[in-house]
Amino acid sequence: MKSIMVVGTTSHAGKSLLTTAICRILSRRGWRVAPFKGQNMALNAYVTSSGGEIGYAQAVQAWAAGVIPWVEMNPILLKPQGDMTSQVIIKGRPVGKVSAVDYYEQYFELGWRTIEESLQHLGTEFDLLVCEGAGSPAEINLKHRDLTNMRVAKHLNAPTMLVVDIDRGGAFAHVVGTLELLDQEERDLIKGVVINKFRGQRSILEPGIKWLEQRTGIPVIGVIPYLEHAFPAEDSLDLFERNSYKSQAELNIAVLRLPRIANFTDFDPLESEPSVSVKFLSPKQELGHPDAVIIPGTKTTIADLLVLQKSGMAEAIQHYAASGGTVLGICGGYQMLGQIIADPEGIEGQAGRYQGLNLLPIRTVITGQKIARQRQVSSNFPQVGLPVNGFEIHQGRSRIEQQQADSQGYQPLFDDVNLGLVDSCQSVWGTYLHGIFDNGPWRRAWLNRLRQQRGLKSLPTGVANYREQREQTLDALATEIESYLDLTPFLS
Repeated sequence: MKSIMVVGTTSHAGKSLLTTAICRILSRRGWRVAPFKGQNMALNAYVTSSGGEIGYAQAVQAWAAGVIPWVEMNPILLKPQGDMTSQVIIKGRPVGKVSAVDYYEQYFELGWRTIEESLQHLGTEFDLLVCEGAGSPAEINLKHRDLTNMRVAKHLNAPTMLVVDIDRGGAFAHVVGTLELLDQEERDLIKGVVINKFRGQRSILEPGIKWLEQRTGIPVIGVIPYLEHAFPAEDSLDLFERNSYKSQAELNIAVLRLPRIANFTDFDPLESEPSVSVKFLSPKQELGHPDAVIIPGTKTTIADLLVLQKSGMAEAIQHYAASGGTVLGICGGYQMLGQIIADPEGIEGQAGRYQGLNLLPIRTVITGQKIARQRQVSSNFPQVGLPVNGFEIHQGRSRIEQQQADSQGYQPLFDDVNLGLVDSCQSVWGTYLHGIFDNGPWRRAWLNRLRQQRGLKSLPTGVANYREQREQTLDALATEIESYLDLTPFLS
């Protein structure tokens, strides 16, 4: 099957960004193209229409290609959950929990067989696959068990581009060193080098490019400038760079940067609002007085809840809510807002029963069976009848203490009571629905509640959903990168 492989000299070199752009570039040229990442380690996940989990980055790449995300596009997803263990998801379904040491022994053969099957399936449906590697292909201590870099490239005989982040420094050493550590068959597949995140004048870089091409015999097919496009990050380390000051911001929203924060892509639509400043806040920092506090999803609800309690952030949130502040919990954050979280089987770690923040009348039990599904519901709050689309990914089952909810005026957030609650003052919100802010009218209605409290004029709610803005971003990204990237050696 025809394919292109994208690998990087390091993590965060720009592989995902480049893969996404290439998917859109080739789709616009008339190719029926699909992304592929054999194995991804990420806590940002998406639920496909079949109810399977894949890395959110691969969903974005599928949308860039103009196709529906499939589990075959990311057949293995590892979701870290602390203590050097990860949940293993194969073809969209969780199959177990394993330590890093035992993963190779228990899942390597099954993983490679799954990758081969997925590639074969995609190859029958698409003209071309754009495959993304992970980390570096030259980790010599790990190459024997690397499922997603040059093993895939060799299997497909895929022309491969090597991406380097020049903003970090040492780019030429990274490229030469990586090539030196590849075996000859792997090195022969490298058909081009892409220098990414370049700041400055190309003429200053030119002598280095000429030297690199002479030294390696491999052309530099692109020098990509440092781009400021809003693009979903895969790693929570990126959140340290996400806090940006907006001079025109009228609302300040704090999102807790939990140790195992998951699906922080939920907040990309909020960050796209010109009037909203989003700050990712460590549990050790002072909460301050934001217009709203959001407790996001997490892979380990109980462990992160204990971090909030130990750091004093839990008490700060309770005081903030008692003084009329707005708190929203999503998925694991919703569970934390309840009264009790129980893990009788020790699925998340140590078995036990733990006190929540006691801001919503729910009790949650962590179970072995995960719920993963797309949802289409209708809102009750902050405005009745708004269509809301999203998806669920959670292992907890939350039961509403109905008598308490009725007596204290808590109401279902949607027409499905199991998806969330809001208190009588519309100050404490909780939902299992990821992607809730993608829904433009609902997002604006929720923000307008905050604006009313500040005496600010309401924003118009007749806005498009975030997916339309994402399409514009993908087009702009592809157009810009296409002007700097020569794909000719990969398409001939």
